[in-house]
Amino acid sequence: MNTQWNVLVTAPYMIPFMNRFTPVLESEGCRVIVPPVFERLEENQLLELVGNIDGTICGDDRYTRRVLEAATRMKIISKWGTGIDSIDRAGCDELGIRIGNTPNAFSVPVADSVFAYMLSFARQTPWMDQQMKAGRWEKIAGKSLSECTIGIVGVGNIGKEVARRAASFGMTVLGNDVRELDRSFLAVAQMEPCKLNDLLARSDFVTLHTDLNPSSHHLMSTKQFAMMKPSAVLINTSRGPIVDEPALVAALKTKQIAGAGLDVFEVEPLPDSSPLKQMSNVLLAPHNSNSSPAAWERVHQSSIRNLLSGLREVKRGERRAA
Repeated sequence: MNTQWNVLVTAPYMIPFMNRFTPVLESEGCRVIVPPVFERLEENQLLELVGNIDGTICGDDRYTRRVLEAATRMKIISKWGTGIDSIDRAGCDELGIRIGNTPNAFSVPVADSVFAYMLSFARQTPWMDQQMKAGRWEKIAGKSLSECTIGIVGVGNIGKEVARRAASFGMTVLGNDVRELDRSFLAVAQMEPCKLNDLLARSDFVTLHTDLNPSSHHLMSTKQFAMMKPSAVLINTSRGPIVDEPALVAALKTKQIAGAGLDVFEVEPLPDSSPLKQMSNVLLAPHNSNSSPAAWERVHQSSIRNLLSGLREVKRGERRAA
């Protein structure tokens, strides 16, 4: 098949497997461009690449209004994964660019990651390991999850998976969402709906599962940390800017809260200068709570389908030129 479209692939989880996917895309008429990517591409990097691109499979790249306007041939932005907060959706609507993603792509592995953090803090496993390897036989007090209350902020697909697991562990489950919670699910998960302030005051673990938008930016800041128990732990596997990082650092240093499990950050990769890297009461991961080869494969295939579907629609470049 003759080449019809220039396709930019910048999704970090997909790039290592392009020897398998490039022939598939080429057979559909795509010329595949794969630039070097470390985590994501910023606006200035994309501006150098998108001028003749018809479609892209991207990660959390910054598709700002400037980038969209420069991408005069762009028909489809196929987001590898679920979250599309790094894409200017209003700009895409105005310019006729379709956005594709894979809803509910990583609910199961992310929910598992939340429990990895909770069990680590509840059972103190990482810290006992450190003591043993340092030659100290020291018993550190732990607790059972059944003794704990979990507060789930954002009860979408991932929040529901967390709630189901929490109920199985015998935890007291609190839920908060901007939308009314489904009564049938509340019964299944034995979840109590409550206001955010109440959830923060009562929870031993607060786990965040909201979309990143203007109303959720810095949802957790100084005021919110002051409401939490001194023994409470914050877990964030959603989006970094939902947490005011300097406020979190201050809350941890003053022992306003007991700890944090963080997979996402306001700046990624997390800078070496971040105080979080020096804190013994913080568990860190490199935005990897979606880790699951089976889930990745589903998203690879979905992203390709979304890309090809968008490319086959009305030619946006011709419409714009008219």
